[in-house]
Amino acid sequence: MAAEIHSRPQSSRPVLLSKIEGHQDAVTAALLIPKEDGVITASEDRTIRVWLKRDSGQYWPSIYHTMASPCSAMAYHHDSRRIFVGQDNGAVMEFHVSEDFNKMNFIKTYPAHQNRVSAIIFSLAAEWVISTGHDKCVSWMCTRSGNMLGRHFFTSWASCLQYDFDTQYAFVGDYSGQITLLKLEQNTCSVITTLKGHEGSVACLWWDPIQRLLFSGASDNSIIMWDIGGRKGRTLLLQGHHDRVQSLCYLQLTRQLVSCSSDGGIAVWNMDVSREEVITGKGEAMLMEIPEDPASRFSPCSVNAGCPLFHPWIFV
Repeated sequence: MAAEIHSRPQSSRPVLLSKIEGHQDAVTAALLIPKEDGVITASEDRTIRVWLKRDSGQYWPSIYHTMASPCSAMAYHHDSRRIFVGQDNGAVMEFHVSEDFNKMNFIKTYPAHQNRVSAIIFSLAAEWVISTGHDKCVSWMCTRSGNMLGRHFFTSWASCLQYDFDTQYAFVGDYSGQITLLKLEQNTCSVITTLKGHEGSVACLWWDPIQRLLFSGASDNSIIMWDIGGRKGRTLLLQGHHDRVQSLCYLQLTRQLVSCSSDGGIAVWNMDVSREEVITGKGEAMLMEIPEDPASRFSPCSVNAGCPLFHPWIFV
């Protein structure tokens, strides 16, 4: 039984800097352009748009491209200025953006899936485009030849994807609530392990390659932090959202995790606060905040035991 969670008093709130409007349907991806006042967006309205900030302070589209099918996922590699767009029909399309971000050229189409593409990652070192889809598989294709290199099938829709570029490990979350860790090879793959803890479909993943932590958000309104690098099976459960967690982003510089849910709530979790495990009078295990101590560490916490939790700042 999980203990009741109380949000920490809000000492600060995020400030709205800009609002970009123009899409006629749901925005499925929005990516910042590094070192530029620019944003790339993809939408169910079948358009890809590159927005640049003008002297007026407003964002206006410098590129407007219409696809044959609704856009469901997107990846952008800034050094090579390559955009990969997944579509509702299962195809992944590659584009190259000009240096001034005013022109986008089509490169090739990858027949990656038989159904909606849910996530895309591009590896420049391997020249692979890796993707997951509602055809219950993860696929990786060669960007030089456009050929399929390998596929691995699951028992349910593959909903989200993260990738460790150094080890070629892929993390795939699915609609059954499981996360599968795969080792990808040139023409094959092997299942390393399966992570189980969520009671609903896994909607989003975020991998931190520095601390080797995996964060997962799901339709059970919770987030789990998996300590992959510690190799001790340590997990931490984060609760505070009141609806499906649909996006995650870990800020390495400030050690904060930002999450948002389908009810419009945004939570900022302070992951750098020391806590210790205590047993309450009700027999519940809780993670409690303690004074900062360089020698202190997070205590092990079992997801199945329902141990809480990091207290977030909730913004709606």
